[in-house]
Amino acid sequence: MNLHIVPAGPIQTNAYLLTAPELGEAVLIDAPGGIWPMIKPILDREHCRLGELWITHGHWDHTQGGAEVVAATGARVRAHRDDQVLIETPEVMEMFLIPGARLGPIKVDEFVEQGQRWTALGQTVEVRHVPGHCPGNVLFYIEALKAAFVGDALFASGVGRTDLPGGSMEVLEHSIRSQIFSLPDDTVVYPGHGPETTVGAERETNPFVHG
Repeated sequence: MNLHIVPAGPIQTNAYLLTAPELGEAVLIDAPGGIWPMIKPILDREHCRLGELWITHGHWDHTQGGAEVVAATGARVRAHRDDQVLIETPEVMEMFLIPGARLGPIKVDEFVEQGQRWTALGQTVEVRHVPGHCPGNVLFYIEALKAAFVGDALFASGVGRTDLPGGSMEVLEHSIRSQIFSLPDDTVVYPGHGPETTVGAERETNPFVHG
């Protein structure tokens, strides 16, 4: 399996493209604005079909390019039900958009839940619910890759903002301690913005949450 980190959109949101050339399949985690023309050459080069789009949470910068991706590929969309309104009726976020940003609705095909597991690209994927930044924020954990794609719950030396509707620092701290810091120390944390980090490093040094 190959991992492609593709920052995109007006505030450089990380999209993560997982490809399995040996299977001819791919999965996209989050879809910032303009992501489709950025990942299409990768898919073409590796002879992969994008089968699924996994959304870590419904904030506009993680979903802005989703409608274009789904229209181009027919990808099946997975997300948490608590963010259904944000994803399927994104006009509710208009007051938070930067000037000129446009959003299209994305139909969620399957709502994921805490502890849910499935197989994708030959690997087991586990969902953990990590609200606090956004009610429906989830992480996708792939043990075989030692990788957790956490959305905006946790950053390198930081955490997601909690001043937006549905945010709560108390809830976020609990989510991080119980759902992220309980992963193995060498798990690589792939956040929605900025560089990757590890569970162990954040447990020891994150100034906002102490394990």
